[in-house]
Amino acid sequence: MKTTEKQPLHVVVGLGLTGMSCVRYCIREGLNFAVTDSRENPPGKEELEKLAPKAPAVFGRLDSELIQNAAELIISPGVSLKEPEIAKAIAKGIPYAGDVELFIRKIKAPIIGITGANAKSTTTALVGEMARQAGINVQVAGNIGLPVLDVLNDQSADLYVLELSSFQLETTHSLRAEVAAILNVTEDHMDRYANMEEYTAAKHRIYVGAKHAVFNRRDPLTKPTVPCQRVSFGLTEPSANEFGVRTHHGELYLARGEELLLLAQAVKIKGMHNIENALAALAIGSCAGFPLEAMLETLKTFSGLPHRCQFILKSGGISWYNDSKGTNVGATIAALEGLGVGIKGKIVLIAGGIGKGADFSPLRESVKKYVRKLILIGEAAKQLAVVLDGCCDMEHAGDSIDGAIKKADLAALRGDLVLLSPACASFDMFNNYKHRGDVFMEKVQALAQGNDQ
Repeated sequence: MKTTEKQPLHVVVGLGLTGMSCVRYCIREGLNFAVTDSRENPPGKEELEKLAPKAPAVFGRLDSELIQNAAELIISPGVSLKEPEIAKAIAKGIPYAGDVELFIRKIKAPIIGITGANAKSTTTALVGEMARQAGINVQVAGNIGLPVLDVLNDQSADLYVLELSSFQLETTHSLRAEVAAILNVTEDHMDRYANMEEYTAAKHRIYVGAKHAVFNRRDPLTKPTVPCQRVSFGLTEPSANEFGVRTHHGELYLARGEELLLLAQAVKIKGMHNIENALAALAIGSCAGFPLEAMLETLKTFSGLPHRCQFILKSGGISWYNDSKGTNVGATIAALEGLGVGIKGKIVLIAGGIGKGADFSPLRESVKKYVRKLILIGEAAKQLAVVLDGCCDMEHAGDSIDGAIKKADLAALRGDLVLLSPACASFDMFNNYKHRGDVFMEKVQALAQGNDQ
């Protein structure tokens, strides 16, 4: 498809939430743009037709002619740079960027960038709340659910706190964050990356040009390899200027070096994985210059995010938790380890979905330790059953979340905890992890009401 426009052509590759934010950006900036998407009916297609009916658009394939004639490719996170047409264009020297790179070109305020396989959203939201508690005019955006380009209209922010995925970092060239953090690196998106080295390298792009780097000292894959000021966090005793935990008179405390900061029990979000998130947020906030008092006050009041180890209700002595955002193995291990320690009984785990090429074997130890029964759902159920054979009792529920809930209710004993933490993506049965979590909570609440009658 040829364009008769003389202005440089910017080609948005991939629609959806981020792609449409890029379209709106192009319109605001008066750029000549076109759109292509491999899907026939991608999310945002109708909005595109309303906003820019004359913009060239090709769906059902990535249009080679548009891509090869682009002055710049604006690539959505869901589109791999290895796609043949894109790889060819990049090899030819055609510039490419993602939404975060476009965002960086326009803003003047400093950025805190946070990435990791797990806990990105919780820690990002926590750091944002710490900034607000400190009286800072902050915008929180990125992979947490609000596209960065959609906050450009408000240029009054003094600080941006961004959750960044490995996909976004692939197309970001000039982040230069005031504080950059990698929380953890565990296997994820192996359907997109050739190996863990490639995935880790994408994550480490966040450190390039950063003033401060925050890393998890228990996870060597998070350690920066570029020159910068470094601060670590972790669930171990901290050295000077590190953040960690210390036991004092039989009580566990969050600490900075030798200094005891806050009783772990005073942190509102529960579980040891959330203590680690709190430590990460303290390390990030300290590098950004947040007052300690404001950070500690936030830890005492922040109640967490929906779909991330979210307590639903307790009925018949059984607690129900929604961890639908646990879309990879590392997230589910964190949920099991974080919640399993503090309960009298065991966990009935509901898991399964689209496996994304993951190795499920790291789940074995945590499942053996904490899980009474595993209820399997979705496309990856058979693979999970094979890998976790012998770890605990199992039962299949097919593609029925309702059936899984009923089976879990029958299996759970008083003092137990039922946990939806799928270790998988949701697209075989649901629109996204939020839809999965919402349906789960709705069904659990209906079940509890029925049991109470």
